[in-house]
Order: sequence, then structure tokens, then C-alpha cells
Amino acid sequence: MKIISGSSNRPLAEAISKRLGQDLTPTNLRRFADSEVFVEIQENVRGQQVFVVQSTSRPSNDNLMELLILLDALKRASAQPVVAVIPYFGYARQDRKSMPRTPITAKLVADLLTVAGAHHVVTVDLHAAQIQGFFNIRVDNLYAAPLLAHDMQVQFKDNKPLIVSPDVGGVVRARSLARRLDTDLAIIDKRREQAGVSEVMNVIGQVKGRDCVLLDDMVDTAGTLVNAANALMEQGAASVSAYITHGVLSNPAIERIEGSVLKQLVITDSICPTPDVLACSKIRILSLAPMLAEAIRRVREHESVSSLFNEAVV
Repeated sequence: MKIISGSSNRPLAEAISKRLGQDLTPTNLRRFADSEVFVEIQENVRGQQVFVVQSTSRPSNDNLMELLILLDALKRASAQPVVAVIPYFGYARQDRKSMPRTPITAKLVADLLTVAGAHHVVTVDLHAAQIQGFFNIRVDNLYAAPLLAHDMQVQFKDNKPLIVSPDVGGVVRARSLARRLDTDLAIIDKRREQAGVSEVMNVIGQVKGRDCVLLDDMVDTAGTLVNAANALMEQGAASVSAYITHGVLSNPAIERIEGSVLKQLVITDSICPTPDVLACSKIRILSLAPMLAEAIRRVREHESVSSLFNEAVV
């Protein structure tokens, strides 16, 4: 087995390889003067099972192209099989035609990964579960919920929190976690007038006096998150925290979070945190390395991966 890291999240790849007790396979990743990507695998991988760890986070196009080129290099080096471990799967928000003459980019990326040479994809908390059906290869969509639930049990050991979905689309995710913690559920009803802008309309559920936890798969500019936290506090919540799998955190997210009523924002390291994220006093980061390392081990040993859906690997 070989583990190769792209440049998008090398700290996570190093943590995974350390957990598995082996070194990353050396690669030469560089850019030509015009920013084209060059890749050289510096070990023999013929007939080897290779895991490529690369999130397609910002800069999304560069990191996606780098992943595709890594896969192509491994295919031409006769690696078999090649597993793309993509902790954060970019372009997942474009999973359907939301209006006329728009692309379904999640399907395009699925096709690109397959053509480039991936035999299997391992990812975490896809924005839409149906994206698994866009692939003609195996896909394991892992869930951060067991890890998040474990952390909530530690943080709220004296009082069960109220799980809150920030929109109707996230109700299934929030209900599942609320059931796991044996606690109650509330929903934020909001209207989105345009991309990146949201308006909170109503809070469905009894939140007065409760420690509320907003749960979502990703936070980008944090506008929705901050508006939802404000609405909960206006309804009498005792405190509001947020647990989000993918901390995209585009500008002006950090400024909004720092100045918000949020007690804390807990994210994972599916996206490599920037210095601004690390410096934010309200952001705490949980590592996916133990879970991804265990998933890689199980894939390698032909064991069940689906059992990880209910296990907190820390």
C-alpha cells in the first residue's frame, strides 16, 4: 500500500500516514512558470494499491487539476487499484439544474475522476448524498457525525444540547444526530433570495433556555450561520454553538464569526485551516485523520467501511 499527498491538505495526509505507521510516498509536485501542474511519483507503484489524499478546496480548480494529474500519473505507472481520498469534495453544491442552462458540475467532476484513473473514491459528508450515484466506480461517503457527537457529549456532558438544522434541507442530518444524542430537534426556516445571501424567517421548535447546536455540512461565508444564531438568541436560547464538517470559510466568514453571538464554531480539518482560521478565538478544529486512516485500513484489508458510520474513531 502507498499513500500519496497532494498539496491541498498535506498536514492531514501526514496525520493519516502516521496513524497507519508508514511514510508518505515521495512525489515531486511543482508548477511551471505559467502555473501548469507537473507531477512525478518517485517510487515504483506498479501493481500497488495507492491512496491519494487531496481535498478540492480553495483554490478549487488548481487542487482539482492536481488531483486529476496525480491520478493520471498513477494510472500510467500501472498502480492498481487507485483510491482517491477526498475529505472535502468541491463542486458538490452544483448537483442539479437549479435553473435553465446551468451545469451539473458534481457529475462532471465524477466523470473526470473516473477517466483520470480513480477506481474508488472515499469522501466525507457529501453536500448531497445522491452524488454517489453520479459515479460508475465505488464511493464510500463517510460521516463526521460520530466524531461530532462524541465531542458534543464531552462539551455538553451536564446538559443535552438542542440540535438545530439551519435550513429545511439539513433536517435529515440534524434529526439523525439528535437521535444519536437522544435529544430534541429544532429547525430554522429561511428564505434565500440569491446565492450567498440568506434571511432567517422563523424558528420551529422550543429553544428558550436551551444550549443550541447548529449542525451543517459546510460553512462558506457564514452569513446563514450568523443569522441563524441571532434568531435563536432572540428566541431565548441560553447559548448557540455550531458544528460544521467542512470549514470553507471564505471572506468575510472569520470576521462575521468573531463578531457573532456564537459561543464556538467546531469544524474538522477536511480543509487545511488557514492562519486566520487558526487565530480565530471562536473556532475549534477536530481531526478526521483517525477516521480516514481506519477507513483506508479497512479498504486495504477488505473489511466493512459502512460500520464506521456509527463509530467515533478518535
